[in-house]
Amino acid sequence: MPTGFSTPHPRYRRVLLKLSGESFAREGAFGIQPDELAGIAGEICAAISTTVGEELQLAVVVGGGNIIRGARLAEVGKFDQSTADYMGMLGTVINGLALKEALHAVGVESRVMSAIHVPSVAESFIRARALRHLEKGRVIILVAGTGNPFFTTDTCASLRAIELGAEVLLKATKVDGVYTADPRKDPKATRFETLQFSRAIEQKFGVMDLTAMTMCMEHALPVVVFDYKTKGNIRRVINGERVGTLVTA
Repeated sequence: MPTGFSTPHPRYRRVLLKLSGESFAREGAFGIQPDELAGIAGEICAAISTTVGEELQLAVVVGGGNIIRGARLAEVGKFDQSTADYMGMLGTVINGLALKEALHAVGVESRVMSAIHVPSVAESFIRARALRHLEKGRVIILVAGTGNPFFTTDTCASLRAIELGAEVLLKATKVDGVYTADPRKDPKATRFETLQFSRAIEQKFGVMDLTAMTMCMEHALPVVVFDYKTKGNIRRVINGERVGTLVTA
């Protein structure tokens, strides 16, 4: 059965936030909706400006599903999987550029860093440079996944969080945590407040893909799954409030 917290979440100083491509569009729609984009930028700005304690260092990994789904394209379009995945990576670059402009509009300095070489629009991801941006208080927006086909943006989020020494990976979703079953289909489904990676993997709760979850478990990187649609939730979880489901090793 789900278990409760004995203590609050810790407050975090260096955070990686994973945003799906769908967060840039309205439910069931594709593309980038200006109001959805502005909402995300506003929430990030609020989290930075009101975080308790030391200055927040924030990295953001964005998906590209609102523009193109590589796996689906390969399945129905008879595309080579590698080509389809690279197309998906380019979709994340578009989203990253859009988020940078939205953050700029609310006074947040940011940099887009890409795992594939697109020097006209983004810096190449170099770990030391990314850390320097974080130390200077800039939000870094990480695009193009890992730069390799056959890896999801969840895996990219886990990899970059570990590389950059993040204290937590925040998995932004449209549900308020991890449930024992799909709450939209099972009225008896209950939400976990805390959950172990081993149980999440064994019972296939779908927190993230298997590679991403295994990496987090092996490196003792906690993951918080939470509803980004609720105003103030990004700020709350960073400040240690009980939001969503905390998944730990």
